[in-house]
Amino acid sequence: MDVHVRQVGSGFRVARDSNGVTSLVEQLYRLSVKAVAIKATGGCRKVAAAGLAGAGLPVVVVYPAQVRAFANALGKRAKADAIDAAVIAHFVEATAPAIRPLVDGETRLLADLVA
Repeated sequence: MDVHVRQVGSGFRVARDSNGVTSLVEQLYRLSVKAVAIKATGGCRKVAAAGLAGAGLPVVVVYPAQVRAFANALGKRAKADAIDAAVIAHFVEATAPAIRPLVDGETRLLADLVA
């Protein structure tokens, strides 16, 4: 997963597995981040969001269309994971979306069954 931290102005990568999420949690704790944004696409999003929220980090799930419109407004036409991570971080800093608790496990399971 590509990560970008606005307060330090740089990014890094972590593996898309439980070890990567654990490493990400440790790094984000050290940086005392105000919000952690994850784009609402892809299967690894659920694992990452659950791991980060479970660790007590302030997670916000952002919608891809809003982020893409924001990127277009900034003139960021390139599409790469590292660029997306930077744009998402900038989007969250600029829009300050509300941090909402993630849905509990039973509700998430029911939603997955319905879908």
